[in-house]
Amino acid sequence: MVMGAAAFGGWGLLLPVVPLAVSVGGGSAAVAGATTALFMTTTVLTQLFVPRLLVRFGHRPVLAAGCTLLGVPALVLVASAAVVPALAVSAVRGVGFGLLTVAGAALVAELAPPALLGRATGAQGIAVALSQMVTLPLGLVLFSVSPTAVFVVGALVSVSGLFAIVSLPPVRPMAPPRRDKSDGRSSARALVIPCLAVAAASASFGGLSSLLPIAEPGRESMIGVSLAVISGSMLIGRYGAGAVADRLGIGRSLAPALLLVFSGGSLFAVAVAQRNPAAVFIAAAVLFGLGYGATQNDSLVMTFRAAGPDRFSQASAAWNIGFDAGTGAGAMALGVIVGTVGYATGFATAASVALAMAAVVAIYTWRRPG
Repeated sequence: MVMGAAAFGGWGLLLPVVPLAVSVGGGSAAVAGATTALFMTTTVLTQLFVPRLLVRFGHRPVLAAGCTLLGVPALVLVASAAVVPALAVSAVRGVGFGLLTVAGAALVAELAPPALLGRATGAQGIAVALSQMVTLPLGLVLFSVSPTAVFVVGALVSVSGLFAIVSLPPVRPMAPPRRDKSDGRSSARALVIPCLAVAAASASFGGLSSLLPIAEPGRESMIGVSLAVISGSMLIGRYGAGAVADRLGIGRSLAPALLLVFSGGSLFAVAVAQRNPAAVFIAAAVLFGLGYGATQNDSLVMTFRAAGPDRFSQASAAWNIGFDAGTGAGAMALGVIVGTVGYATGFATAASVALAMAAVVAIYTWRRPG
C-alpha cells in the first residue's frame, strides 16, 4: 500500500501539471491533452509485456524499475516544459507507470485470500486514492508557486516507493498453464465487459484531469480541490464496491457506478458552461469520484474472477490496459473536441460514454445473473 501510494502520488502530482505547463507555454488544448495521451499510450504498450516480466524477474525488480522510470525523467522538465521535452518525458514516464500498475495490482491478488479479494483491492484503492487526494491539488498549487519545485517533488515522491519495495515479499508468479482454445476464448470474452467499463469511466477522468485547469483559468486552486474531492470520494466508492462484491456478488455495483460517473461528468459540463461557484464543482466531484472508485474496484475484481488464480498478472494487465487506454484516449479526444465545440460540450460527450456503458453492463448483468 505504501508503494502504491508513492507511485500514484508521483503520478497525481504531475497529471494535471504537465498539460497545464504545455498550455501556459503556448500549446493548444489538443497538444496539452496529447501529453496525457502519449503517457498512457506507452503505459498500455508496456503493460502488454509485464506478465512475462513478472514470471522472469518477480514483482520487486519490476516495481523498482517502474518507480525509477516514473520519477527520474520528471527532472528533465525542470530545464524545459516545452512541447517536445514534455512529450518525450511523458512517453518515458508512461513506461514506468505501466510496470507499476500491472505488477502492483497483480501482487495484491497474489497475496489476498480469495474470500477477501474485493476488500483487499478496495484497501489498495484507498491508499492510492488518499495519495491522489493530496497530490492532485498539491501539484497545481506548487506549479503556481514554482514549476521547478513541482517537477522535483514529483520525481522524489515516485522514487520514494523504492524504500517500500525492499520490504515486499519475494513473489514471482509461475507461467500460467496452457488452456485449450475454447477455454481461452471464453475467458477473454469474460474480460471484455469489465475492461470496457473501466475504460469508459477513465476516459472522462482523463479529460477532466487534463483539461479542467485549462477550462477554468485563474481558478487552479479550486480545480485542485475538486480533483482532491474526486480522489477522496473514490476511496469510499472503491471500498464500498469491494464490500458489496464480497457480500452480495461481484459486478453488482458496476452499472450504478457508471451512472454516477455520468452524473458527475454531466455536472462538470454544466459547471464550466459559465462562471459557476465552487460548490457546483465540488458536488460534481463527489458524484464522479464515488462512481469512478466503485467502477474501478468492481471491474477489477470481475477480471480477476474471470481469469482465475493462475492468470492474475494477465488479468491485471488487461484491466490496466482498459484503465489507461481510456484515460489517454479521453484526454486526447477531449483535447480535440473542446477546440471545436467548447469545454462544456466536450465534458458532456465524455459523460455520455459512461451512460452508454452503464446500459451495456445492465444488459450483461441481466442476461448473466450472479
